[in-house]
Amino acid sequence: MSTFGSPGGGSIATKPTPPQRGSFPLDHEGECKRVMMDYLSCMKKVKGINEDECRNLAKAYLGCRMDRNLMAKDDFKNLGFQEKDDQAGTDKGGKAKNETKTPGELRW
Repeated sequence: MSTFGSPGGGSIATKPTPPQRGSFPLDHEGECKRVMMDYLSCMKKVKGINEDECRNLAKAYLGCRMDRNLMAKDDFKNLGFQEKDDQAGTDKGGKAKNETKTPGELRW
């Protein structure tokens, strides 16, 4: 059977794109499941708004994954989390007073 004239114009080879920070194993053993479920329920409770409580749970979840070698160890600052001292330089809206914008950068 020929693919000529079929939708899509034949076989087009596409390459999968890897995630930004590389691949990481799934948590098959459920080692960090409790923290993940707490985070997801927090996000549901606040309807997706970026709250401190949920950010702390996200940080705990990533820390759990790093501690159990389910993802590469990295500084939380590189993952978008600020240290407590760095948060002092923010205004009421949570934005840094002398913030520079970088396209595609996530800010907590």
